[in-house]
Formats: sequence, C-alpha cells, structure tokens
Amino acid sequence: MSDLTRFSINQMTVKQLTLPDLVTACRDLGVPAVGLWREPVQEYGVEAAAGLVRDAGLAVTTLCRGGFLTAVDADERAAALADNRRAVDEAATLGTDTLVLVSGGLPPGTKDLRAARERIADALTELAPYAEDHGVKLAIEPLHPMFASDRCVVSTLTQALDLAERFPAHQVGVTVDTYHIWWDDTAPEAIARAGAQQRIHTFQLADWITPLPEGVLNGRGQIGDGAIDMREWQGYVEAAGYTGAIEVELFNEDLWARDGRELLAETARRWAENVDV
Repeated sequence: MSDLTRFSINQMTVKQLTLPDLVTACRDLGVPAVGLWREPVQEYGVEAAAGLVRDAGLAVTTLCRGGFLTAVDADERAAALADNRRAVDEAATLGTDTLVLVSGGLPPGTKDLRAARERIADALTELAPYAEDHGVKLAIEPLHPMFASDRCVVSTLTQALDLAERFPAHQVGVTVDTYHIWWDDTAPEAIARAGAQQRIHTFQLADWITPLPEGVLNGRGQIGDGAIDMREWQGYVEAAGYTGAIEVELFNEDLWARDGRELLAETARRWAENVDV
C-alpha cells in the first residue's frame, strides 16, 4: 500500500470494531494513527484505552467530541461545561492535543442562531484556559447547515473562525471537514485565514453521496464515491500551512454492516488514491 504516514482512521468509521480489534487491525495494516470517540473509549476505560493505543505505537490525532454548549438553562450549561472539562481530561490522558467541538443546536423553544453562538463563546471563555492547562487545543467544527437546528449552529468556517479568533490560536482553532464545507465557495478563503493564524487543528475527509439516507446523519460516503475533490481541499489546507494528519471520519450504516478489517483496509486504499502524499 502507498505511504500512509499521514493517514488517520477515525474510530467512528469502523465502529463495528472493538477498540482492541481496531488497534490490532491498524498495527497489522500499517495505519499509524487513530481519532478516538469518547463513548467507546469510556466503555473500555480511558486509562486502559490510553495504554492500549500507546503500547501499539499508535498516535491519537483527535478526540471526538466535546461541545453542545448552546443551552439556555443554567443547570444544563453547568453540566455541559463539566462534561467538556472531562473531555479535555480524557484527551490529555489519551495523548492527543486536539479535542473536536460540535457546538450544539438550537435549544428547544428558541430560534436565535446568533444568541446560541454567543453562548458558545461564553462557554469557551471558561473552557479554553482549562484546555490549555492540560495541553489540549479546542477545534470548533462547522457542520453542514442541515444540522443547524439540532446539532450545530456553527455552519461555516467563517462562523467558526469568528468564534475562535476571540481566543489565542493555541487554545482555540477549527476543524476542516470536507463533508461539511465542500459546498461553500467562501471556505477556501476561510481556510487561508485559519492557516495564517495557525488555527487549522485537524483536517478530516468524508465524501458527499446522494440521495442522503433518512435521518441524514449517517450519510457520509466512502472516499472517492461522491462529489468531493479531496485533492482540491487538501491543496487548500496545505497551501495554508497544514502538514498534520489527514483523518477519515465516516458515518454510514452500509459501511458499518461490513467486516471492519476489510473496511479499514479499503479506507486506507481510498485515502491513498485520493490524496497526494
């Protein structure tokens, strides 16, 4: 297989694999890095997961996910802040310096997107210094606008940067995910802006395939199966100075129904075929 030095597999892409099976498959296939998800890591045990990955020689590129910071209710906001501090602690234990944030949707009964984004900024005022103290950067991920109501009121890289720029770059930056930004003709300019400030904290790939499934969330396509030119977006982030891992994060029921090791091998091949290394 081609050079996989910069390849990272997000755990959700092959969620049918247990963490030990994922680690073994990565080692066998020469995959050097993983992006981990909090729920399966918590189920396995954070300390145990950290040891498992470390002993296998795998780098942890990201931890997904923190965020959901838009609540209005004081108790809900306090609970969200506490959960995000735990996420920072978990990231530090796992040895990754990047916690991906999915900011949260509109709280029930509200319709004010701008106010929701301001509540994210208020939360980051508390979380960003805490993350810095633990050696962790926060990476705000804009999600496609179809998720604005229920999952993420930050829909563009420009909106993500407008939030991130209130804080030092080593505290808060952005996630560049092809699935969520490929449609936006202002995104290349925003990538350049983020790169100039060293705010591109992670770069993720997923393809856009249609028709989208019912429920929308699990519609990410395998690399090379859809409408997105991965090399084009790789070119934008690398022109902006990004040289880190390129992580594949897919949510797809059909892919999850397959053999996990086979899917991991296929994803590594597709990655190599669709990026320049």
